[in-house]
Amino acid sequence: MRGPAVALLLALLPGCQLQPVYSASSGAALAGLLGGVEVPPIPERTGFLVRDQLVARLDAGRAGTTPRYRLNVVLDDRIEGFGVRGDNSIVRERRTLRARYALIDLESGRPVLEAVAGADAGIDVVSSEYAVVAAEVTASERLAEAIADQIVGRLAIFARRGS
Repeated sequence: MRGPAVALLLALLPGCQLQPVYSASSGAALAGLLGGVEVPPIPERTGFLVRDQLVARLDAGRAGTTPRYRLNVVLDDRIEGFGVRGDNSIVRERRTLRARYALIDLESGRPVLEAVAGADAGIDVVSSEYAVVAAEVTASERLAEAIADQIVGRLAIFARRGS
């Protein structure tokens, strides 16, 4: 039974249109787009973290590069408590970070891509206030990385399709 299924899969594989985003054939378009994006400041501490991650991944602000696009990002950062002890104190928190972003063509001033990225993290609430604050900060840093990865991945797909 496995033989015919494997044979069918191998027969269909050459017709598959899946290709790596970072393949050599798309490298120039991807590098051109990602290097030509400016990222304006994003308010609040989490905004700073997201922008920092984006700039690092996009290689934005390369010397001698004139930006072709601007990436506007609006964040929604929330912490919600859930899980309650007998004394009505919170046991766990969920930090949720959502980013609405738009890639603006600087020549026309119009958005060429608009999307949303999101991530969340769970935080244990313990008796040490310092430990809880440290966990919230760490969660914020990890969420900023996840959001930046999602945005850059979406920009790479956009570049691959022929911005």
